[in-house]
Amino acid sequence: MSYGIYIGKSHTATGTPYLAGYGDEPSSHWLTIEPARTFDEDATITVGVTPQADMPGHLTQIPQARRTARNMRVEYSYYLGVPAPLTNGGLNEHGVAVRDIWSTSSKALIDQTPKDQSGPNYSDLARIVVERARTAREGVDLIGALIAEHGYSTYGGNSHIIADPDEAWVVIEFAGGLGLWAAERLGADSIRASRPGYIGEVPSAPTEDFLFPAHFIQTACDHGWYDPASGPFDVNRVYGDGKGRWDGVVWIEEEMQRRAEKPGKITLSDVFWSISTSRLTGDTAGYGQVVPLEHPAHPELRMMYHAPVGPVTAPLMPVWLGQNSVPDAYTRHRYLTTGESARFLDRRKEPTTPDAVSTVPQGIESGDSAVFSFKQLMHLAFQKQDTILPETDGHWRNFETCIENALPGVRRSAEVLMSAGETALAADLLTEFSEKWFDRALADCKALGMAAHARLRAANELNMTAKPLSPPQSW
Repeated sequence: MSYGIYIGKSHTATGTPYLAGYGDEPSSHWLTIEPARTFDEDATITVGVTPQADMPGHLTQIPQARRTARNMRVEYSYYLGVPAPLTNGGLNEHGVAVRDIWSTSSKALIDQTPKDQSGPNYSDLARIVVERARTAREGVDLIGALIAEHGYSTYGGNSHIIADPDEAWVVIEFAGGLGLWAAERLGADSIRASRPGYIGEVPSAPTEDFLFPAHFIQTACDHGWYDPASGPFDVNRVYGDGKGRWDGVVWIEEEMQRRAEKPGKITLSDVFWSISTSRLTGDTAGYGQVVPLEHPAHPELRMMYHAPVGPVTAPLMPVWLGQNSVPDAYTRHRYLTTGESARFLDRRKEPTTPDAVSTVPQGIESGDSAVFSFKQLMHLAFQKQDTILPETDGHWRNFETCIENALPGVRRSAEVLMSAGETALAADLLTEFSEKWFDRALADCKALGMAAHARLRAANELNMTAKPLSPPQSW
């Protein structure tokens, strides 16, 4: 399960809409920046799931786009047997951002999903959108066209929020092998949280604000799941879990609406809070991400904020699309990466068992793992929720303020360099700025962790039971 929230521009202090959220999977997560690429006309990509997936199917080949957009995204190594690496959320050079969010289908749809299902899975769809879409609406159309032509491989239903600076869409993809999907448009006045993704009542035919295939409602009628005489078609009630908005969704939407009604409206720190509050974010949150949806003077200045673990105990730090690289500590490591427990940084077994060699470069693994260090800090803070947790939160929120105070200067400097044709120098500047804060955050994390461990140990308060401590959540 994952969490996403969209905040329309009418509600923000700067007039900038935001898409934020996190992935909710136990495996490793890492940040990557992918260059634009050009492919041959007959190039293909592999999509779908394997017979070993929790809901089995088979992999197929579908056409690759001739050109894919430069993008940055978070990937991870495991969920319910779907082939890795998996894509959860990201941003591309056109300003299109995507978030992948669990959304269970009804039991009836899950039960009739073919055992030999094929077509793109939820991660394939997120990756294809961030690689190809030039607008949020185009992302919706891509998903609809892919499902219609190639099918959809599901683990029980899923959804996405796709956003650009002008609008956003909630897209639900349903289990069952029937080609069912639906999309709802969000605009400037919207505040919308997904966990799980949901769509309520829709009109009897597609409109500018609601999209779905021609057979969407008739399929429910044919199966006896919906009677038009009973009232409007409620997507969640007919095809989803039937629970409507979950408690956590109700709470955060109402809280953000309250903040939007303040004289200063919603600030960036409010958006950060919406995915860092311990009421919603804990160990299950694999990372954090906030995307300001805007059109800068140059595509390379598109950026997002990234936290290496759930931002309840980690800062959200800037990453630009135009920077050269991501610090090694924040890339893929062996920690929590599926399959690495059976592999070695040693080639002795390679002749007979090639899979016995680690897929992580030795140079990376011999350095720090940010996810490992920040996870340690999280679990130290959770053991003392009245003191260490709020102190840790306060430190990172102050850290984020320092970054925000420094951002305008480096952004303006990079813009001047790019306008003068010095793109490489601008990239160096952005990379240096981002890596400085990523490195400083890791150093602070280690210092905070050492201090927290010493305090808990001295007070004999390290939790040595098999029952982890964590803040209560509203999900």
